[in-house]
Amino acid sequence: MSGTSLDGIDVAALATDGERHAVAGPSLTLVYPEDFRERLRGVLGAVGPIAEVEAELTRRHAEAVERFRREHPAVKIDLIGFHGHTVLHRPEERRTWQIGDGALLARLLGVDVVADFRTADVASGGQGAPLVPLYHAALAADMAKPVAILNLGGVGNVTWIGAGEAEILAFDTGPGNALIDDWVRRHTGQAADFGGALARAGRASPEHVARFLQHPYFGRRPPKSLDRDDFRDVAPDGLSAADGAATLTELTAAAVAAAVPHFPAPPREWLVCGGGRHNPAIMAALARNLAGVPVRPVEAVGWDGDALEAQAFAFLAVRSLRGLPLSLPTTTGAPQPMRGGRLFRAAAPIR
Repeated sequence: MSGTSLDGIDVAALATDGERHAVAGPSLTLVYPEDFRERLRGVLGAVGPIAEVEAELTRRHAEAVERFRREHPAVKIDLIGFHGHTVLHRPEERRTWQIGDGALLARLLGVDVVADFRTADVASGGQGAPLVPLYHAALAADMAKPVAILNLGGVGNVTWIGAGEAEILAFDTGPGNALIDDWVRRHTGQAADFGGALARAGRASPEHVARFLQHPYFGRRPPKSLDRDDFRDVAPDGLSAADGAATLTELTAAAVAAAVPHFPAPPREWLVCGGGRHNPAIMAALARNLAGVPVRPVEAVGWDGDALEAQAFAFLAVRSLRGLPLSLPTTTGAPQPMRGGRLFRAAAPIR
């Protein structure tokens, strides 16, 4: 998994049948060097030297898997789920593009690869995102319901799971880390607001938050999804670096709170995964905005929040191989449960 935060590649092993059985194995993260991160950032929006960046991205994924193999030689890899990196997501135009060459990755590693997870859903009229909800539902099968699972990557998305087997709703909440990261990068040169230090040194602007919440996206009924750059125009220009970071942190949490009226019933608790849960300022803002409901990192229930999304694409790869749906009308808005993914068979490894 290479996510919208542009931070690196997450690799995770999962033993699964793609339904209820899912046993997590080891994982690792390979951080992108700054020069490649900038090249990847340069093709967002489907512009620039895409073919060149795609080839490098694919080879970096192969290097990540090879490193995983060296560090965990006892893990036998039968199949790889390869999400690639989203450079364009315009479901209203029936367009989504995740760069990453599945055929090349399969040849490099000598392992079958499932890639291109989102295209079929978007082509059918679905949002193509989020795709992790069926994995969330499998993990939460024996938990008290309703529960909300919030993933804060570059974009935020939520999975609401009710007590019934078919009670699931998912959609993007709004900005995750992306706006904060971009603001901090522009004002301090740092890649992110590590530890929420900059936000905690500032004060959020209520006027900016109120104006942000008037965006028509929040009133739209789910399922619905976002591109990383859909909210780029809400940057709080005119504020100091610290006040801007505090404001964008509050915006992120306020967007999550704006999701609650769309749920069929209030959740008993929120479980947070993704990089945003490492930011104490974001977690404090979530606790304020979701007052009265526990907000905990997913580690509180024994999950690995850094590996969860990579695990999900392993889970979805097996579902794809078995011909099972990857999405539902209530998770992406597709007209019926949608299969997806393309299988790339391994050839002799390239050396």
